[in-house]
Amino acid sequence: MATAKKAPAKKAEGTKAPAAKRAPNAAFLKPLTPSPLLAAVIGAAPLPRTEVTKKVWEYIKKHNLQDAANKRNINADAKLKPIFGKDQVTMFELTKLVSVQLS
Repeated sequence: MATAKKAPAKKAEGTKAPAAKRAPNAAFLKPLTPSPLLAAVIGAAPLPRTEVTKKVWEYIKKHNLQDAANKRNINADAKLKPIFGKDQVTMFELTKLVSVQLS
């Protein structure tokens, strides 16, 4: 008795097309002017919100301001303390505190 081989499965006719790239939100790309306090950290040139966040993180990493015990916490130095308003913030508070300094 011979065993019947199954035919290879056919792809469905209506296969899903690859997802289109998402268009970036224009609000994130609009250049914003940093306050004098924030300008001391990232520079005075108007930057989009995404670039501001990147530059703040570059500053934090360059000056080794992440807490050694808990990397989610950021220790404020002399330039960041006026922006944060306290000695230590979490990375989740960071964007909120920085966005207040943008106009």
